[in-house]
Amino acid sequence: MTDELRRQALDALTRARTRTAALTSCVDDRDLTAQHSPLMSPLVWDLAHIGNQEEQWLLRNVGRGEALRPEIDSLYDAFEHPRAARPSLPLLAPAEARLYASDVRGRVLDVLERTPFEGGGPLVDAGFAFGMIAQHEQQHDETMLITHQLRKGPAALSAPAPPKHDTGPLPPEVLVPGGAFTMGTSTEPWALDNERPAHERIVPAFHIDTVPVTCGKYQAFIEDGGYRDRRWWAGEGWDQIRRHDIGSPLFWRREGHVWLRRRFGVTEEVPPDEPVLHVSWYEADAYARWAGRRLPTEAEWEKAARHDPGTGLVRRYPWGDEEPSVAHANLGQRHLRPAPAGSYPQGASPLGVRQLIGDVWEWTASDFLPYPGFVAFPYREYSEVFFGSEHKVLRGGSFAVDPVACRGTFRNWDLPVRRQIFSGFRTARDAEERGSGNGEPI
Repeated sequence: MTDELRRQALDALTRARTRTAALTSCVDDRDLTAQHSPLMSPLVWDLAHIGNQEEQWLLRNVGRGEALRPEIDSLYDAFEHPRAARPSLPLLAPAEARLYASDVRGRVLDVLERTPFEGGGPLVDAGFAFGMIAQHEQQHDETMLITHQLRKGPAALSAPAPPKHDTGPLPPEVLVPGGAFTMGTSTEPWALDNERPAHERIVPAFHIDTVPVTCGKYQAFIEDGGYRDRRWWAGEGWDQIRRHDIGSPLFWRREGHVWLRRRFGVTEEVPPDEPVLHVSWYEADAYARWAGRRLPTEAEWEKAARHDPGTGLVRRYPWGDEEPSVAHANLGQRHLRPAPAGSYPQGASPLGVRQLIGDVWEWTASDFLPYPGFVAFPYREYSEVFFGSEHKVLRGGSFAVDPVACRGTFRNWDLPVRRQIFSGFRTARDAEERGSGNGEPI
């Protein structure tokens, strides 16, 4: 088991670095050092930050070696410098940042070979620290992909379209029976602190959309005046769309009767059958109210994704315990867009819910809060400092997420105003209720 985990750690680290190189080699140094949006860091900051975190955790903490570049720690401290201020810092130039990250990685591979995966303490048991750093790099790769989407100019990235799955008609929603299930995990070796510990939740019966809300469905909300009707909006959300004159998802624009979107430097017609993307929590919540429904709670989402009512057991993924494959989900930046709604039938949950993993991060109704018995590990700044009502939970991952940073228990969170992230949603309703809004059935 130790050898297998060590191989998995090596594969995860290598896959992350290959992706980092692809995201930073496809543009010139001017693009790497530019700030393409005040919401995001320059790409070169992310590149060196990845190396710095790897140095701090794997070389200094796990390998107990001397610091390579302690003088840059504060430059790449995400809490010390907000994103908007990072371009003014004396950052490493692109060539130096690449050399630094490569030097760190070479030394880390030596540490990986000699580190015991058993009996060395919680930081190294089962290779946790290596899995944590692989996840960290992949999370920054997704952040850099967001920066690429915000970047102006011609396309720098390309990828094939997702495969088509001829699945036939699907029911609009699925009934999830009520009762107890085990939420979170105490056994997943690389699960992060906010996913722990496993605990029992009792969830009343509810209906949940079979697939995420599509662009076509969302257009019906727009056409019905959804952005102009105060009834559907939470107070802060209404203020936000009025203040910024928001009337559609980010990157959309209308020309005549046609909706267009900009996607990684390419302008194209909005595909009606794809899950809607780049909507805030407020927009998702408003749509759900308009449709006479609501966003699922985090517990409802996880029960729909992991609970098998036939056996009473919980799964790592909707389809079972096996690692994601190309047949299960749209992950890993293989495609630079969500797959059409209803895709990946082999990735369905036991009840038939589709695309719970991959394609789009799904907003839930829940605030980001600790589970009962939560213990911060290995540092408070990963999760604990974000707990509270300011952040909403997203689940499921997107096409931009690597499998190492996506599982049935994985929790993401963000401010409810965020739209640049690869976020969508699906809706739910209580089992005894029927949809009563102005939207057509989901």
